[in-house]
Amino acid sequence: MSSYLVIIPTYNEKENIEAIIRKTFSLPKALHILIVDDGSPDGTANIVKGLQKEFPGRLHIEERTGKLGLGTAYVHGFKWGLKNGYEFLFEMDADFSHPPDDLINLLAACEDQGNDVAIGSRYVTGVNVVNWPMSRVLMSYYASAYVRMITGLKIRDCTAGFKCFRAKVLDRVLKDNIRFVGYAFQIEMKFRAWKYGFKLVEVPIIFTDRTMGTSKMSGGIFFEAFFGVIWLKVNSWFRKWK
Repeated sequence: MSSYLVIIPTYNEKENIEAIIRKTFSLPKALHILIVDDGSPDGTANIVKGLQKEFPGRLHIEERTGKLGLGTAYVHGFKWGLKNGYEFLFEMDADFSHPPDDLINLLAACEDQGNDVAIGSRYVTGVNVVNWPMSRVLMSYYASAYVRMITGLKIRDCTAGFKCFRAKVLDRVLKDNIRFVGYAFQIEMKFRAWKYGFKLVEVPIIFTDRTMGTSKMSGGIFFEAFFGVIWLKVNSWFRKWK
């Protein structure tokens, strides 16, 4: 049984899914993968099921009905991973915007260096983003500055979605009712882990925007994040963190 589970949420990722699975399994760790597919009409799940014959016991899939949101997909995957005894659980996109090779660096930051959450950061050593228009780079960069200003969270890349968690972090954080599903979900998970006293660290990565498939970004996701940060901060005043 592996201690390491990479959770990849999918919706219409047929162009990327086989390549990301094969690349992840080529790394020098006994990684397992859980695909959480939200009923992709393009046949993503069927591709994964075909690959399960090649990677028995390492490649898993959970299928859900309908597009239920990134945050709920990760929460579903986290709960599945905890139930099945994994010690380190990763978030990673299917589109290669998160470099699979850096899974090893994220794991080392937790397993070898004693951190509880390792964040693949675009901004901890400057701005390391490829193929994004300047408007989106600026929006993302200043969104993190806004989150730091409102919450006090000491993270340069607050909306990052490439992470490694120790199981004990997720076990504690998921006892709360996770409120958000988009960008705000990524902020909420970091904020709650930080407030509970877990040790967070940023690991530099180079983020490359997808070259195949379609982005799932929408204006509603940014709207949720903008107001969600205020809700997180205000709500934190009226509860105990222990």
